Amino acid sequence: MADPIPQVPAPGESGSERPGEDEPPRKGRRKRPFWQELPILIGIALVLTILIQQFVAKVFLIPSASMETTLHGCDGCFGDRVVVDRVTYDFTDPAPGDVIVFRGPQPWTANEIAPQESGNVFTKALRGLGSLVGFAPPDERDFVKRVIAVGGQTVQCCDPQGRVLVDGKPLDEPYIHWLDQPPSVQQTFPPVTVPKGSLWVMGDNRENSCDSRCQGGGGVNGTVPVDDVIGKARVIVLPPSRWGGVSDHDPQAAPAALGAPAWQQGIPLGAGALLAFPTLAASRGLRRKLSKQD
Repeated sequence: MADPIPQVPAPGESGSERPGEDEPPRKGRRKRPFWQELPILIGIALVLTILIQQFVAKVFLIPSASMETTLHGCDGCFGDRVVVDRVTYDFTDPAPGDVIVFRGPQPWTANEIAPQESGNVFTKALRGLGSLVGFAPPDERDFVKRVIAVGGQTVQCCDPQGRVLVDGKPLDEPYIHWLDQPPSVQQTFPPVTVPKGSLWVMGDNRENSCDSRCQGGGGVNGTVPVDDVIGKARVIVLPPSRWGGVSDHDPQAAPAALGAPAWQQGIPLGAGALLAFPTLAASRGLRRKLSKQD
């Protein structure tokens, strides 16, 4: 009778033992309490908010009444906070009807008195943080106006009906706010040909706005270089009673263009908070994988 064939232990086995039987059980990693994760979430949300506002969209406080009633900023009322799209003009130029935020060009700011800065480091830090999320005026001297004409076009005011003309054609401007009823007569100005790479901008509150008509003495000096444009105002986020898109009606064309697409109406701070949770979850998953490899 043949001898039985000896059983060769499988790799990792020793006799009847199974893999891992001689290893001490691993201790499960205790989940960090929420109160300890909360500061991490806040920190991640803040970092993401700053990145979003620097490169994608930023919240701006409207400090003046020159864009009434499209954007509220009058004395004694709650100034609007608007989300400004910083990406669109990386691919296209501002168009007539766009409401834009821009850095004041030299002719606009030459005679302005620079704002007095606090010497307190803590106060300056709070102001800077508030500016980032739109709860304090920005440090820069920025403006918000509507594009009326672009480079190469000739703008003037007015025709017999009191309308602004661009290349000899009257504009359709339903967004104009008049202080008096019936409407007052617009301030007249001679024809101005907008230089290439520049914009002619005006406030919707046409009787209470110093814009391309008067800044730098008016004329060509009142135009705004496209390079100074920060972005396009897309949506009002505060106060809640005024949530909604910012009209970008093209005064040179008919029918009127629609407002900002829904997919572009986001709040950077909210986006930062939402992205903080998956970022934290991903980091925790990575830590677990690395601990298993130890």
